[in-house]
Amino acid sequence: MKIAFTAKGTEWDSMMDPRFGRTEFILVYDDEKDEFESFDNREIENEAHGAGPKTSQKLFELGAQVLITGNGPGGNAATVLEKAGVKSFIGAGEMTVKQAYEAYKNNELKAF
Repeated sequence: MKIAFTAKGTEWDSMMDPRFGRTEFILVYDDEKDEFESFDNREIENEAHGAGPKTSQKLFELGAQVLITGNGPGGNAATVLEKAGVKSFIGAGEMTVKQAYEAYKNNELKAF
């Protein structure tokens, strides 16, 4: 399964980015292959509108089945994610990516 994280860096020890649409990086962890992939999302900072749906589209392209973030996606982005079958979990805004992954595995995050 591919799990996407909104993050401020590209490593396990990077802090989570509580934002979804304007997250700095998207990290995708394939837990079956134990492989990490990262995507630099910083160019979206300058988007006036549509950052959430654009980030949702990128998650779809990256093949993510689960999203772990801080505050959760907005309405339009949430609709795109739901239609794509991506399950979202929130509450990881103050964690590192590794801590967020452990919290997810231990059912400590809230389903969005």
